[in-house]
Amino acid sequence: MDIPSVKDKVSTEEWKLRVDLAACYRLVALYGWSDLVFTHISVRIPGPEHHFLINPYGLMFDEITASSLVKVDQQCNKLLDSPFPVNPAGFNIHSCIHDGRPDVGCVLHTHTRAGVAVSAQKCGLLPISQQSTFVIPELAYHDYEGVALREDEKPRLQADLGNKTFLMLRNHGLLVVGSTVAEAFLSMYNFENACRIQLDAQAGGELVQINPKIMETMPMVIKMVTSGQGANIAWPALIRKLDRIDTLYQT
Repeated sequence: MDIPSVKDKVSTEEWKLRVDLAACYRLVALYGWSDLVFTHISVRIPGPEHHFLINPYGLMFDEITASSLVKVDQQCNKLLDSPFPVNPAGFNIHSCIHDGRPDVGCVLHTHTRAGVAVSAQKCGLLPISQQSTFVIPELAYHDYEGVALREDEKPRLQADLGNKTFLMLRNHGLLVVGSTVAEAFLSMYNFENACRIQLDAQAGGELVQINPKIMETMPMVIKMVTSGQGANIAWPALIRKLDRIDTLYQT
């Protein structure tokens, strides 16, 4: 689609966030986590106003560019002209998290087959894989209340997420928060894989659960396995992977 560039209409800092968020949408599509046009990723724009960027509703994730992202305030008013609407359920979820968690830069939500399947299991995510050990210590749950269109659900979403990184939306899907786009993407990568592994393992024999004491050491372990770089150990390589395929997300 021919979408005019907004690079000269926004700050350098906002443009960098737009490029990172557009890259994240393309990577979510590349890894098969998208649900046509129906899920969403948002990024907070620094400042006291709680403005954020979210996807133009109606575009597939592999069509999204830095300039097509929609900038909104906490009342869902568009702050730059855009021909695209905003997903109302997406706005409800993301606006309340950005409002309640000033430490969060990026919110990433998916409806993957594995994520929804595990969210429908009473047991939730089980400690049966190395991947699950990265998730479970920071995992919260939110019960399904229907499509997220009601204002009165917002405080319950905020309370259930609390100060955690991972939120399993029962009968709905997965949600992660991160201080950066890179951090949110890597968290979702681990969350999604933990769910896929669980479903595969449940199709086999009796499951072996990981000793709960191992969970207590995970913050230190995560720092060690990423050489102290956190998500930045993988994000530049992911961008190079994306650039080998297509660089239009940067426009």
